[in-house]
Amino acid sequence: MSRTTGAPPGAGPDRSRDRSTDVMRLIRDLVPQRPRFLRGPRIPDGVRSPVIVTERLTLRPHRLADAAAWYELQSDPAVVEHLSWPLRTRAESFVHLLNRTHHSRLEQRDDFLALAVLLDDQLIGDASLHLRSLDPAARRVEVGWVIGPRWQGRGYASEAGLAMLGLAFGQLRASVAEAHMTPGNAASKALAERLGFEEVGNDGTTRVLAIDAERYAALHGS
Repeated sequence: MSRTTGAPPGAGPDRSRDRSTDVMRLIRDLVPQRPRFLRGPRIPDGVRSPVIVTERLTLRPHRLADAAAWYELQSDPAVVEHLSWPLRTRAESFVHLLNRTHHSRLEQRDDFLALAVLLDDQLIGDASLHLRSLDPAARRVEVGWVIGPRWQGRGYASEAGLAMLGLAFGQLRASVAEAHMTPGNAASKALAERLGFEEVGNDGTTRVLAIDAERYAALHGS
């Protein structure tokens, strides 16, 4: 599970927090992002509400109808162990999903795209891209993935991750993609390395792996 989830840093998975913390998190998730007209230039080759179909999966924007499956992920300690997400209540999870339905485009710096990962029309995870720079010669994105424990070990995370890389290096024309994760997240590191990422940094808190467009093309034939 890559750490790039789009969730702001918050409390860890300690369910002993008081009710005021729950309320503050609900308020935080409901606060709208800065209006687009205040967020700088747009790129002409951006991405809007993509739907990606792979051999086994469909990746598409989140919907409120996903609420039950989304709560199953967000209330599982095994899912949030290596993420910046806290464990969420059902109400918190719904608000977070509502927020995530708005993250459907990559056009301006720091835009965040979140896609539901579906297997046979069932939500099993999430895949994301964060647009960090717009310069065509050095366009950088962060990629993230989360797959629920019931579906791990079957290659779905690799399939979803590769789909997001295809979007990043294809339509978005990124120069480099990064994956950020905790140093203890051995499974996510191994997955990233299978996709062709190489470690470029580790400050003891966050491990950074990266793959550039040339290496992606050489490994994945596009």
